[in-house]
Amino acid sequence: MLTIYTRGEPGYDDTLASLSRRGDEDLARVEPDVRAILDAVREGGDQAVLEYTERFDGRRPDSLVLKREDWLRAAHTVDPAIRDALTTAGERIRRYHEHQRDPGFRYEEEGIELGQRVRPVAAAAVYAPGGKARYPSTVLMTAIPATVAGVERIVLITPNPTPEILAAAEVAGVTEVVDAGGAQAIAAVAYGTESVARVDKVVGPGNIYVACAKRLVFGVVDIDSIAGPSEILVVADDGADPEIVAADLLSQAEHDEVAYPLAIVLSRTKAEAVDAALGRQLVSLPRKAIAGEAVRKNGYCFIVGDLEEAGRVATLLAAEHLSLSVADPEAMLDAIGAAGAIFLGYHTPEAAGDYAAGPSHVLPTGGAVRFASPLGVYDFVVRSSLIRYSQAAIDSQSDLLEGLARLEGLEAHARAVALRRAK
Repeated sequence: MLTIYTRGEPGYDDTLASLSRRGDEDLARVEPDVRAILDAVREGGDQAVLEYTERFDGRRPDSLVLKREDWLRAAHTVDPAIRDALTTAGERIRRYHEHQRDPGFRYEEEGIELGQRVRPVAAAAVYAPGGKARYPSTVLMTAIPATVAGVERIVLITPNPTPEILAAAEVAGVTEVVDAGGAQAIAAVAYGTESVARVDKVVGPGNIYVACAKRLVFGVVDIDSIAGPSEILVVADDGADPEIVAADLLSQAEHDEVAYPLAIVLSRTKAEAVDAALGRQLVSLPRKAIAGEAVRKNGYCFIVGDLEEAGRVATLLAAEHLSLSVADPEAMLDAIGAAGAIFLGYHTPEAAGDYAAGPSHVLPTGGAVRFASPLGVYDFVVRSSLIRYSQAAIDSQSDLLEGLARLEGLEAHARAVALRRAK
């Protein structure tokens, strides 16, 4: 099922190079339609959002913004065991993100006080998909970092929310729920409508229309990243269990037909064992049609021969999820230049990161982990520089500041300094 390439054989380097560019998502294909939706919502407000929801989802909500008492009542209809699971996961996610708090800093040198003030954004929207599957975990993973950051207004945007989604929203600290999805929901929170007040930041994964909408509204609001298909890269040494490797690959393949299940192994024996395990496990998988298509379309296995080459290939692929299913994963870390979430050792399933380990499962895709980070508290804060000069300090630096200003031909800058010299 997997497409297998061996180091040194034809196709190995070319396929790696092609996969390293998988982030070239074809947003241009949907951009005209998305621009039309954004423009319509900006002009038409609630009515436009409702019309697009009816057109795309076949339903017209009575109200875009759910009454708090109504959605909280629905949240409390979930099975107590589900609520307990969401609460436990939420507590673990919260504890992890508490470590990301940034108090800012101040220091003084030569009469100049300098520092950085860190404050939360006033309002953020978190997107939870409502297409092929429902993800209460995504509500936890997006809203809890915002809560820890101190964001006062947290808006969940999701179409036709289920009680489980709403229970997760309550656990995570969501303050408002907007019953809409797709590009029209992104437009509503970015531009504002009669019933939806605009936000400062929009985060969370979605389909290609959501990704394109987020890119187009960037600048009006901030966004976290442009999410593409889910992906996992498993590096497996000869001690790795091929059944577990296959299960980890399928855990991401079942998300979507365009997901990327990727593997790096040391020998052909291991590659063939993993491939055979995939075939066996797919037979009984409820979402086998989706997972099977992802494996056939985007499933690759690279036989690299040694762990040094494994580290090079893993860095080149820069995966969203990287599972180091090797005897000494700590020794491999220094060889890995880019990865979103790294799962260390034989006993650490990627699924733990999806649900309750602690770090947010909202991660850059398509190789963007080379320059971007997992969603965190730092995504929901803004930083201000603090500068205070004493009279002695401005006297001391006047020659320097005026000289640099005049070097650039900006006399008004220089005079603004000179006028502050001690008389």
